[in-house]
Amino acid sequence: MQHSRFPLTPVTQTRLGQVDFDNPGFGKIFGDHMFSMVYEDGAWGKAEIIPYQALAIEPGVAMLHYGQTVFDGYKAFRGEDGQARIFRPERNAARLHDSCQRLCIPIMPVDELTEIMIQATRELIELDHAWIPSQWGHSLYVRPLVIGTEATLEVRAANRYHFLIMTSPVGSYFTDLQNGVSLRVEDRFTRAASIGGLGAAKTAANYAASLLPGAQSKEQGFDQVLWLDSNEHRYVEEVGAMNIFFKIAGRVVTPPLGGSILPGVVRDSALTLLRDWDIPVEERRLGIDEVIEAFASGELEEVFGAGTAAVICPVASIGYRDELYRIASAPPGELTLRLYNELTGIQYGKIEDRHHWNQCVTLPA
Repeated sequence: MQHSRFPLTPVTQTRLGQVDFDNPGFGKIFGDHMFSMVYEDGAWGKAEIIPYQALAIEPGVAMLHYGQTVFDGYKAFRGEDGQARIFRPERNAARLHDSCQRLCIPIMPVDELTEIMIQATRELIELDHAWIPSQWGHSLYVRPLVIGTEATLEVRAANRYHFLIMTSPVGSYFTDLQNGVSLRVEDRFTRAASIGGLGAAKTAANYAASLLPGAQSKEQGFDQVLWLDSNEHRYVEEVGAMNIFFKIAGRVVTPPLGGSILPGVVRDSALTLLRDWDIPVEERRLGIDEVIEAFASGELEEVFGAGTAAVICPVASIGYRDELYRIASAPPGELTLRLYNELTGIQYGKIEDRHHWNQCVTLPA
């Protein structure tokens, strides 16, 4: 393996034969190897690549009781040119760093964390390159994770942590690009506090809070929850698995980052492309009543989500207070499809990467 930095303990037998590459699902099976690094005695210690395996933890560890768990996610895409492209991992490293700081996890400086994450991902890809799907729309999902592993029932930050990076071959998160997804507006429960909460951190607590409303939405026939702000339950924030965009009268509107919304990497990429194309973009507060009014007037042209798992996903309908609003343009809308094609084209190496978003890894022949 070229450019190896981390000590390697290789697997004795691969589990690759367990993967159905035609239908891998999302996060159902994990690659043969994982990156491991431990924090104890006030410092991050040995970093290594080891076989993917179960963790031996005590029932009293801090993450199980007080939620010291942060993670992130990005993807590597197999191109026809023999390269794997990791999409904007430095942004995910910066976000993981910020999430750790918010949860009082003593993470290393962001430049060092970025270097370690990218190099570890490169080495995992070189080792487990056969795990990267070749089908369009499929990819290798990369999941960094930091957990508090000290056994203590004191309400305080842990003194021991485990930093892991694992991989998983995945298909499309939302499988039906042509029909789009349906959203239910949640006006009772809250995903994250608007001021001073955890909304901008990628932490387990945020996702736990979303599970009940998500299950209720599924029971009612919807795919995802559209969250409103926690103070007034009036302003649109984000969807469970992606940031949200509305094309209203020729202008693209998306809620601003303000502490309660996850700063999505694909959100930032979509905004960059829209501005490249001279399409008017507004990052501003958007009331759900304004969305309904735009629907009634015919000015609501397209709705789409943006996220690592979903890439760009059209929204076909929105349910709000016993009414179902079907978006006028048949999904995917023209702009939605243009963004999807541009981003996936860059990710798979079909379109020029003008913004240098990809980190390329030459795969073994």
